[in-house]
Amino acid sequence: MNRSEIRELTFKLQYQIEIQKELLDDDIDIYIENNNIKSEEAKEYIQDVINGINKEKENILNLISKNLKEDWSIDRISKINLALLELSIYEIVYKKLPYKVAINEVVELAKKYGEETSKNFINGVLASIVKEN
Repeated sequence: MNRSEIRELTFKLQYQIEIQKELLDDDIDIYIENNNIKSEEAKEYIQDVINGINKEKENILNLISKNLKEDWSIDRISKINLALLELSIYEIVYKKLPYKVAINEVVELAKKYGEETSKNFINGVLASIVKEN
């Protein structure tokens, strides 16, 4: 399992959490078990990123809000786009992943799972955040 596949699984769990509106104690373990994830690297990455997003949620949402166009608010962002933004912001800001890698990966996921405009929207928000930091 490569890092892109692990990131995609992490995104799917983050999206599920956005729909549920909360992260329960055993959600990560159940997700790992249900998806038959055996790789220790994958398990550690998923746990680290999901717990990190949950811990830094308020800061991540503030970053997104500050970098939206004037007529936009967090409430207007689809759950898929929000989960993708949270994942990539966490990787860039907290995991110190090179922003070009994080943005490219999440834009590819946006093409696969998002709407027609998702990739441009996500790319724009992330580009603004990268300029700011």
